[in-house]
Amino acid sequence: MSKEKQIKNSILYLLPVILSNLLPLLTLPIFTRILTKEDYGVWALAQVYAIFVNGIANFGLTVGYERNFFEYKEGKKVAGLLYSTLSFVLVSFFIFGTFTWIFKNSLAEWIIGSHDHASILFLSYCTVSIVGLKNYYLTYYKNTENAKSFVWYSIDESLLGVLFSFYMVVFMRIGIIGLVWGQLLASLIIFILLSFKISKTMPVCFDKNALKDSLQLSWPLTPRIFFGIIGSQFDKYMIGLLNTVGGVGVYSIGQKVANTIFVFMTAIQNVYSPQVYRRMFEMGEDGKAAIGKYLTPFLYVSIFIGLLVAHFSEEMIWILTPESYHEATNIIIVLSMLYVTYFFGKQPQLVFAKKTHLVSLLTLISIGLNVAINIPFIYKWGAIGAAWGTLVAGLISGAISFIVSQRHYRIIWEYQKIGLMLLMFFSSAIIILCLRNFEVYYGIKLIVKIISVVMFLYIGKHFSILSRVNCILIKKALVG
Repeated sequence: MSKEKQIKNSILYLLPVILSNLLPLLTLPIFTRILTKEDYGVWALAQVYAIFVNGIANFGLTVGYERNFFEYKEGKKVAGLLYSTLSFVLVSFFIFGTFTWIFKNSLAEWIIGSHDHASILFLSYCTVSIVGLKNYYLTYYKNTENAKSFVWYSIDESLLGVLFSFYMVVFMRIGIIGLVWGQLLASLIIFILLSFKISKTMPVCFDKNALKDSLQLSWPLTPRIFFGIIGSQFDKYMIGLLNTVGGVGVYSIGQKVANTIFVFMTAIQNVYSPQVYRRMFEMGEDGKAAIGKYLTPFLYVSIFIGLLVAHFSEEMIWILTPESYHEATNIIIVLSMLYVTYFFGKQPQLVFAKKTHLVSLLTLISIGLNVAINIPFIYKWGAIGAAWGTLVAGLISGAISFIVSQRHYRIIWEYQKIGLMLLMFFSSAIIILCLRNFEVYYGIKLIVKIISVVMFLYIGKHFSILSRVNCILIKKALVG
C-alpha cells in the first residue's frame, strides 16, 4: 500500500471513533437530565452480563479470524474462513441467547437486584451479540484495507443508534431501555446491510478446515475471555453488591468518558495492527526493532489523548451532567492512568507466537489480582475505590503480561522516549487529583493543566514526533 493511501486510511479510521464517542457525549446533557444514576446503574449491570456471556459464546474467534486471515491468500479460502466463523458464532450466540431468555427473570434478580429489569438484560445480550457478529465484517474490511467501507458502516451505526435512542428516551419516554433498543436496532440494520453487500462481492461458502484452524488457535483464549471479562466487569458488579446501583451509574459514566482513550487506541490499532503483523511475518529478526520504532508515534498520540481526557475531565463532567454525576470526575482521572497502559497489551506478540494458552493464564492472574484488590477498595471507598483498585491491579498484571510477551516475541521499544512520556502523564494526573482533593482554586488548576499539555507537546517536538502543525502531528502519529 502506498504512503499516500496509508495516510488517507489512517485519517479515515479516526472518523468513526470520533463520531461514535462524540455523539453519546453530546447527548449526555439531555439523557442525564431524564435518566437517573440508578437507571445508568441498571444498564451498566445488564451490560456486565451481556458482555460476559457473549465473550464466552465467541470462543475467542475474533483473534483467530484476524490472525489467520493473513495466511489465507486465495479469495475462496478467505470467504470460507469468514462465513464458517460467522456461522459457528451465530449458532453459539443463539444457544446462549435461548438460555438467557428462559432464565432472564432469575438472572436479572441475581445481577441487577430485581426481575423487573429482565427485558433490559435480554435486550442487552441481543445487542452485544449483533455487534459481535457485525465486527467480523468490519475486521474483513480492515484487513483488506477497505477503509471507506469500514468507516461508512461504522458511522452509520453510530448515527442510527443515537437517533433511535434519542427518540425513544426523549420523545417516547420509555426510560433506560430506550438506549438499549436504539443500539440494537442500529446494529441489526447495519449487520443485515453488510451481510447482503459482502455476499454479493464474495459468494457464501464454507471451509471446515479453516474454522478448525481458527478454533485451535482461539479456543485456548476462552478461559482468558471468561476471566478477562470478569476482571473488566467485576468492579461494577461489586459496586452494586457492596455499594449502590446509583454508585454503579456514576462509575459507569466516569468509565464511559475515560473509555474514549481505549476506543481511540482501538481505532488506531486498526491502522497499525496489519502493519505490525506484516513486519512480524515478513521481516524476521529485523522486524522487532522496526515494530518498536513504528509504534512510538502511535503510543505518543494515545498518551496525549489520555492526558487531555484526564486533565479536562472536570470541565467535561460540568458541561455534560447535572451535579449528581460530578463525582465521576476523579474516576475518569484514575481510570485514564490505567487505560493509556493498555496500548502495550494490544500488541499481538503471544498470538503471533501461537502461545494463546499463556494469554489465558495471564488473564487468570489479572482477574485474581483485580478481585483481591477491588473487594477491600470498594468496601472502604465505594466507586472511587473501584477505580483505584482497578488501576493498581491493572498496572501489576500489565507489567507481568509485558514481561511474558517480550520473552516470546521481543519488540525493541524506544524505552527512553516512552518512559519520559509516561512519567509526564502520570505525574501531572496525580497532581491534578491532589489539587482537586485539596479544593484548590480552579484558576490554579487550569494553569497546571495548560502547562502539562504544553510540556507534553514539547516532549513530542523534542523527539521529532511532532512537526510543524497539527495535521502533520496526525500524519506522523498514524503513519510514522
